[in-house]
Amino acid sequence: MSNESNARTITVAVVLSVVCSIALAAAVTLLKPIQEVNRALDKQRKILSAVGILAEGEGSAAQVQSEFARLERYLVDLDTGAYRRLTLDDPYDQRKATRDPKRSIALTPEQDIAGLKRRALEADVYVLRGPDGKASRLVLPISGYGLWSTLYGYLVLKSDANTVAGITFTEHAETPGLGGEVDNPAWKASWSGKQVYADQQGSPVLALHKGVNLEKPEAVHQVDALSGATLTSNGVTHLVQFWLGDLGFRKFLAKVRETGV
Repeated sequence: MSNESNARTITVAVVLSVVCSIALAAAVTLLKPIQEVNRALDKQRKILSAVGILAEGEGSAAQVQSEFARLERYLVDLDTGAYRRLTLDDPYDQRKATRDPKRSIALTPEQDIAGLKRRALEADVYVLRGPDGKASRLVLPISGYGLWSTLYGYLVLKSDANTVAGITFTEHAETPGLGGEVDNPAWKASWSGKQVYADQQGSPVLALHKGVNLEKPEAVHQVDALSGATLTSNGVTHLVQFWLGDLGFRKFLAKVRETGV
């Protein structure tokens, strides 16, 4: 009787495990398309907020999709600054390209100030045009390592390709209440009007700084550092300076200033 009872218990446990595994796999498979749509929608909503089209966290799915359709997408050759138009739904994925040795380069320790290890040969940017048909906003992808994670986001520049219009982070795992304050709307708003370059022929100088004195001229290149999050703040400084430097969008931005986009 004992052996029979044990056998039945083991059989029931195995059957339940198999059934639960099948149900879980089915749920993951069925929900994955919905999750991907929601992630894409969240990314678009954050970009539109940084651009200034929608307020932080607002906009229905239909409104977000409609407003996002106003943007143009371009693929930029980071080595030359040359660019070509892409459709918004083009399958190019910069993060996948970064992992492909044929479509990326390895960074030396001296180059890799943002802790990326590799950089894609091409990056996709978004452009918003004003009523006059000229580019009014440039949306540049940025990424770099903070304290616990790689932060992924977008830096938005005005038509002069130097003045910041907004910033947003679409993915990170920094400490809530500390490095996680990169998501704080008030902190993100403090970036508006800051300038990346002191001299457009020079390297980017925009950086996070403790105790910004707005009365000093250098304050135009400084953003208040995150309280209690030194390593995340340093990471944000490094990723901005990397992506706006020679290995990032500097050549592209020079072309924009010369001939537009």
